[in-house]
Amino acid sequence: MQVSVENVGKLERKLVVRLPADAYESTVRSRIADAGRNVRLKGFRPGKVPATVIEQRFGAQIRGEAMSELVRTSFQQAVSEQKLRPAASPAISTSGEPVDGQIEYTATFEVLPEIGKLDVATLAVTKPVANVGEADVDTMIDTLRQQRRAWTPVERAVQDGDMAFFEFAAQGEGVTHERERAGTIVGSGAMGKDLEAALVGHATGDEFDVDAAFPENFRIAALAGKTANASIKLVRVQEAKLPEVDEAFIASFGIAGGDLQKFRGDVRANLERELGGMLAMRLKNEIVEKLVAAYPEIELPQGMVEAEARALHGQAQAQAQQQGQAFATDVSAFMDMARRRVCAGVLIGELARQNDIRPDSRRVAEMLATIASTYEEPAQVVELYQRDPQLMGGLQNRVMEDQVAEWVAAHAQTTEQTMTFNEAMRQA
Repeated sequence: MQVSVENVGKLERKLVVRLPADAYESTVRSRIADAGRNVRLKGFRPGKVPATVIEQRFGAQIRGEAMSELVRTSFQQAVSEQKLRPAASPAISTSGEPVDGQIEYTATFEVLPEIGKLDVATLAVTKPVANVGEADVDTMIDTLRQQRRAWTPVERAVQDGDMAFFEFAAQGEGVTHERERAGTIVGSGAMGKDLEAALVGHATGDEFDVDAAFPENFRIAALAGKTANASIKLVRVQEAKLPEVDEAFIASFGIAGGDLQKFRGDVRANLERELGGMLAMRLKNEIVEKLVAAYPEIELPQGMVEAEARALHGQAQAQAQQQGQAFATDVSAFMDMARRRVCAGVLIGELARQNDIRPDSRRVAEMLATIASTYEEPAQVVELYQRDPQLMGGLQNRVMEDQVAEWVAAHAQTTEQTMTFNEAMRQA
């Protein structure tokens, strides 16, 4: 194999690879022979399909697959020999035809920047620490009770926490919304504070108007973030009845015999798992922020930045569509955020490489088990990850990022910040 490398930019490389055509033809012949033994065609006995028939039926496909495999393996070997670290998959150009006994292709790609030794000793890092207390377990159990509350119709006036059903129409500057039926838990803010506060004290059948400011993320796009006069007719009022924490309630969570201590222990374990994940995310965000600020001049692969910007743009567009909102933001608006994300990824990866930090298989298995436990069929989720290299690769990368963050915290000027459970779980 002959390899030549050309620098066509600060990070862009052009790799020209020449391979003996015999190697390619040998691979093609081997694949044709394998197909002849395994392909079933009408009119031929199994394993007895002639090579000429295979060539006629599947020759183009076999040659394409052989060429792809030859390029893939030789490219990996070439970049290893040349000590290059591609930032993304290469763009391959080739005729695919032998010339003077050789197959030639050109691979164009960007490489990761040479950063030099990363020193984190001077980074000032704040590491959040928190614990799960008995009060946090009590609060979670109350939340579980709220989730399983029953609603009973009442004839009294609306109180905070009731479920109110009503008809409403709204008019405002440039806004007209025809009458429809809606419902809300009073005090939840789903319909906006103004409208829900106006419901309190009214009984079934009451009709009244209120000037109300609707939430920015309101489900009706025409009213989202707007103030309008709402004409309301109260249709029905229901109050919540919370279940007692008794044997039946506890057994509904799969705990035989309704053992209260076992139930509290399971609740605590779940909270500790969630807290551990949030603390890890907070630490990683802190580390990333400090690293990016400490190395602002790194040259980044432009292709990676553009790909990240397109991904961010696509996510924002999909979110806007789900909320029924118009979206006209250009990809360029996401370039700064994309650049920071790519910079963070490059620095985290470089720290892992320089300090030989690799994903801990035990932690990967634990994270996979945690993810799978949130689904009805955990075993199927585990199997899905194990069969999909891309999914498993993403999981391993998340674990490695956590390990790098922990390594940085151990080698930087780190100060612990004690937080309550609620403070730690509140996402910034």
